[in-house]
Amino acid sequence: MKVLVTGGTVFVSRYCAEYFVRQGHEVYVMNRNTRPQSRGVKLIECDRHRIGDRLKEHYFDVVMDITGYNERDVSDLVSALRGYGRYIFISSSAVYPETAPQPFRESQPCGVNIHWGDYGTNKIAAERFLLDNVENLYIIRPPYLYGKMNNLYREAFVFECAENALPFYVPGSGKMPLQFFDVNDLCRFIDVLLEKKPDQRVFNVGDPNTVTVSEWVRACYAVLGKEPELRNVADHDPQRWFCFRDYAYSLDVSSQQTLMPDLKPLSDGLRESYEWYAAHRGEVRRKDYLSYILDNIEEM
Repeated sequence: MKVLVTGGTVFVSRYCAEYFVRQGHEVYVMNRNTRPQSRGVKLIECDRHRIGDRLKEHYFDVVMDITGYNERDVSDLVSALRGYGRYIFISSSAVYPETAPQPFRESQPCGVNIHWGDYGTNKIAAERFLLDNVENLYIIRPPYLYGKMNNLYREAFVFECAENALPFYVPGSGKMPLQFFDVNDLCRFIDVLLEKKPDQRVFNVGDPNTVTVSEWVRACYAVLGKEPELRNVADHDPQRWFCFRDYAYSLDVSSQQTLMPDLKPLSDGLRESYEWYAAHRGEVRRKDYLSYILDNIEEM
């Protein structure tokens, strides 16, 4: 297939581009060429809001829009395309209002989520534009994505604490549930959609089994053969010193499970994530969580 991937230089979009190159497809990436490009891709250098005629000479069997965050992002891209077979849009679980019953189902109405703010409402607007204007569309709504090439300071933060034998501070009791999806499983699911062509257009994705914050931290430390000393924190905003929001939610992923029941175990995904992190430490976007902990919570 001839595939267009928006982005292609960081985490999900980069992994997606390289995954489909390995599958033997002709993969084009569209970005501003400010970061190194993956081997085997073909670059279309432009800003997605100033595409001009750069896409008019191409027909793509699949457009994988990984970096669309709002209505303008998707409308500018759609209008710049000459033609395509399928359009895959990576949306977010942030489109569900926190007041809706959980686990969130694809059939539930979208709405404002106070924990995600504009990020969620912008994704909703992008989805609505695509549903109104694109026929051969699949929308994918993941929870927290993790795995190889994750440049966000999530599992990398825990790995660094484990490497330095530091205690780990968890919000509240540490029992808040988290739901994850490995980036390779995301690409596999895209493959499944393209192969099976289901009639359903919107899919939640993720591991059906949530884990608590404490369980996740222990799993990250276990990759290094260590056991964390967990310390509970009740009276500080977790966004200042922890890598996830203080918000518990889960997605109903039964439709995904019907199409693709086998998923990578969390322990395997975290091991792969650590192997990548250990070789690419400089690519992680660090936050100064430890300084906040030292200055405001407890001396370490």
